[in-house]
Amino acid sequence: MLGWWQELAGLVLPVDCAGCGAARLLLCGGCRSALSGAGARCVRPSPRPAGLPVVHACAAYEGAVREVLLAHKERGALALAGVLGEALAAAVRAGGGGAGEPGEVALVPVPSARRQVRARGHDPARRIALAASARLRGAGVAARVAPVLRLRRAVADQAGLGARQRRENLAGALEACRDAAGLTAGAGRIVLVDDLMTTGATLVEAARALRAAGIGPVAGAAVVAVSADSFHRIRSATRTEQKSCE
Repeated sequence: MLGWWQELAGLVLPVDCAGCGAARLLLCGGCRSALSGAGARCVRPSPRPAGLPVVHACAAYEGAVREVLLAHKERGALALAGVLGEALAAAVRAGGGGAGEPGEVALVPVPSARRQVRARGHDPARRIALAASARLRGAGVAARVAPVLRLRRAVADQAGLGARQRRENLAGALEACRDAAGLTAGAGRIVLVDDLMTTGATLVEAARALRAAGIGPVAGAAVVAVSADSFHRIRSATRTEQKSCE
């Protein structure tokens, strides 16, 4: 009930730009450009945790991008899912999911805890994944969302936790659902997707859960945004490090 009402309200009531606050615009041209996906590239956190798939991202988590993600995730601006889905689709394409590739691209969203879904009224990663799959299909890329992961135990809020604490908090927390193999069957690429990557701990655990269920190999991961440090670090990477993104 909450979700559709928030989305309708966002369409009919005057709003300010979620990125910069420009009056009476859901998203201004400048902020939309920051999420266009033109700069989508391979990224990596430092230190890079063991088991992290190759990750591609659309933008750095700062400025207008940060505000748009928070507006969608925490403030119920559900109409922003479309532009965020376009950004995520760009990251998927940057990782090799182009038109004409054999088999479908299966987007596996990282799940939110049930208490967070109830509080927010929606599951942000899944909503963005659905928008991204629609954008990919519109661009000639066969894609579908395969929501095969779920939390098997409670985890603490990740805010304020360091990299090691996040890994410990999430270790063994995810599992594949019983029909996961069927939902991913026939996929040419399996790509983990989320809205934001910080230390990479969540994507490491998601990849582990898929491997434990015999699903894969995981082709990589795609996110809308990462920390500015992770986004720019690859620019100064050595040739050997850059090859990890190929």
